[in-house]
Amino acid sequence: MIKRIVKMSFKPENCEAFKTIFETNWKKIKGFEGCSHVELLQDKNNPEIFFTYSIWESETSLNNYRNSDLFKNVWSATKQLFNQKPEAWSVEQLLY
Repeated sequence: MIKRIVKMSFKPENCEAFKTIFETNWKKIKGFEGCSHVELLQDKNNPEIFFTYSIWESETSLNNYRNSDLFKNVWSATKQLFNQKPEAWSVEQLLY
């Protein structure tokens, strides 16, 4: 199982546009083969910073999503709204 965390920072005027993109595509992402969970988080102290947290069956499942038309469409719309380069981590849970 892979847990994926992506940190994104947006121009203030683009935050609502990003939330709309995410809300529009959330069910499609969550329904993508190999994905069991997706959520959107917002920094409490800086509302321009968002995180996505997702859980994938495997690295292969995550890569299949990253190579899909769904990802390409969502990412191409999202990346135009950034004010900083996004950061991403794939992590594994060590303690339960």
